[in-house]
Formats: sequence, structure tokens, C-alpha cells
Amino acid sequence: MKIEESQIGNGFPCFIIGEIAQAHDGSLGAAHAYIESVAKSGANSVKFQTHIAEAESTPDEKFRVKVFPQDATRYDYWRRMEFSKEQWAGLFDHARQKGLIFLSTPFSFEAVELLDRLGVPAWKVGSGEVGNLPMLEMMARTGKPILLSSGMSSWSDLDDAFAVIKKHGAEIALFQCTTAYPCPPDKVGLNLIGEMKLRYGVPVGLSDHSGTIYPSLSAVTLGANLIEVHTVFSKECFGPDVAASVTTKELQQLVDGIRFTETMMMAPMDKDHEAEEKKELSILFGKSLYCKTGLRKGHILTPQDIALKKPGTGMPARMLDNAVGKILKRDYLAGEQLKESDLDG
Repeated sequence: MKIEESQIGNGFPCFIIGEIAQAHDGSLGAAHAYIESVAKSGANSVKFQTHIAEAESTPDEKFRVKVFPQDATRYDYWRRMEFSKEQWAGLFDHARQKGLIFLSTPFSFEAVELLDRLGVPAWKVGSGEVGNLPMLEMMARTGKPILLSSGMSSWSDLDDAFAVIKKHGAEIALFQCTTAYPCPPDKVGLNLIGEMKLRYGVPVGLSDHSGTIYPSLSAVTLGANLIEVHTVFSKECFGPDVAASVTTKELQQLVDGIRFTETMMMAPMDKDHEAEEKKELSILFGKSLYCKTGLRKGHILTPQDIALKKPGTGMPARMLDNAVGKILKRDYLAGEQLKESDLDG
């Protein structure tokens, strides 16, 4: 898969998404500030969610977590999260100026149309929309790659969504995702990354809600091609996703950690070759056989006669047992390094 100039898949750097979602709390200024922070982290992409209350919700929609006293219903909350077309265009341009790929998850046909006119290079599908096959088909018809989260889906649900998308020839990547905020470690499901790769033969990533950087780092060692994490300025921010988010500082640590991990994984070592390269160091740090006290010619060496000391320029420590019981061919001073040629018997 390719999103703009970013190749995604085995053998390519992990594609890292810093998700803002509703962390901006309806503030356009905060949304722009988040773009600045994600850009500093080194992530590939910044992702929002495009909500149009009238198109996706009703006053009957219940709150998942009711934390905002000013919103009587979740419909009211989505209204407060809306930006105008011009404001979305400003966010899109700002992300591009900062070298970020702009993504946003749509939740209605109208949101798909808005984002398509904006020029988003790919679609991110939230876990709750996997069964929205008509909207998936609308996205697939654009020919843009689709990144599909799986947090609420059975294998059958994913099979159906995958079939709809592939029918229209769109490229697809999947995210193992657990819909829990925050997600406990025993529910992250790292095993499913490999299972999804085998089942679908496409790039697979982790969309993590643990509120830590640990699952994402672990996922990369297991072959995750994409990572998505929610991010907030501080754990002291206010909102339903804060506990499931990493801070912008932690996002930078995560990016650095992933790049460090990738470098390690792409540099297999030959143990013997490495040992040969470190031969001089091995001598420097190694131990040799030394006389503890002065010894006369003809003395039969005992373990009490021998000390193991640096450097390893003489008889190596591993030859201690071989030296014990041997007869000295000459006198030795205390602290003198034993030589194999001076031993008999």
C-alpha cells in the first residue's frame, strides 16, 4: 500500500498516526496546536474525526461516557465538535505545511464527500463503521486506500467489509483494535496482528487505546506495519479519551522507540563475525593465568598458586584446569604471567 509517498508494508518503516479525534474539544485553535505537536513528534500522519451531527446522529444517541455538562445529548456533543468546510481546509493545509499526511475518519456520507473534496489521500474507518457497508463502498469507489479498524468486529464482519472494499479495487490495511478506553494489557490482542496478515494478506497495524506506548512498541516487533494512538497535550486534559491517550511527549518517545526498534530488526548480527571484530576488546577485558606468589622450578601447580587477572594476553582463564598439576620448567616471580611453554607434564 502507498499513501502519498509513504510505502506501507513489510520491509518499509512503520506508518505512525497521531490521532487527535475530539481532543480539541471543538476548539479550532487547539486542533491547529495539535498539528504542531504531532509534527514535532516525527509521526507520519495526524488524524481527526469528521462529525456532522445532522448526518450521523439523532437526539436519541446515548453517551458512551457523559463528561461534558454543557451537552444534553450526544447529538449536541457532535454539533459542538463540528468544523466548517473552510476550517477543515485550513487544518488540512496546516498539516501539509508541517509535512504530515492529513487523515480524518468520516461518520456519514456527507463527511466522506467533504473529505474527498478536501483531497484526503486515504480513508480511516473507525471500528463502529465496519458494518456500514454502503459507506465503505462509497469510500472504495474513490480508489483511495482504506485503513480499517476492527475493534467491534467478528471475523465474519471483517470478511464482509474486506470483500466490499476489494470488489472496487481499493487497497486496504487492517488495524487490530480493542474498543476499550483505556484498554487493559490482556485485551490488546497482539496475536491478531499475525492472524490478520495470514487471513487477508495485507498490511496490518495496531490501533491502541491503552494510554501507554508499550503495546505499540511490542506490536512493531511482531511485524505491525502501522501504528495509531490517541494523543493529548497532558493527562490532565479533560475528555473521555484522555485515559486512553498518550501525551504528545510520549508520542515522540513512541516514534523514536519504533525507529530504534526498526533499526535493530533490520540489522541481523553474525555472532562469530561480531566476536572477530571485538577480538582486541576481548583480549583487553579477558583474564590470563598469573602466579600468586614466587614459585621455584619443578613446582607442581595447584589452584592456590594461580590468579586470574587482566589482560587476556596470556594463557586464557579457561585453561586453568589444564595448568593445574603441571610442573614449572623455570622459576616464576609473584605476579608474573604464566606461559604454556614453561609447563611440563
